[in-house]
Amino acid sequence: MDEEFIRNRITELRLKKGVSEYQMSMDLGQNKNYVQAISSGRALPFMKQFLNICEYMEITPFQFFDAQENNPQLIKKALDGMRKLSDDDLIMLIGLIGRLNSES
Repeated sequence: MDEEFIRNRITELRLKKGVSEYQMSMDLGQNKNYVQAISSGRALPFMKQFLNICEYMEITPFQFFDAQENNPQLIKKALDGMRKLSDDDLIMLIGLIGRLNSES
């Protein structure tokens, strides 16, 4: 894991969120070129800024560094929804997922 991974991951997540570098910079309360500086390799976020970026992306730091997780925002939303289900509904959902996976 290196600086290039961090830059690329921020860019990947930003694009999936559908926001521009400028808009993300403004939303994070930074100068207009903040995210562009990270993406181009001129800067890296400090820890507090990194945590703010994760919060902005609606993911955990663990999800940020999990390169195999292609769409962490959707997975987080799915998990949040699953946590609200009753045990019976959760078992039914697991069965449905199993059937969908076996059809693939």
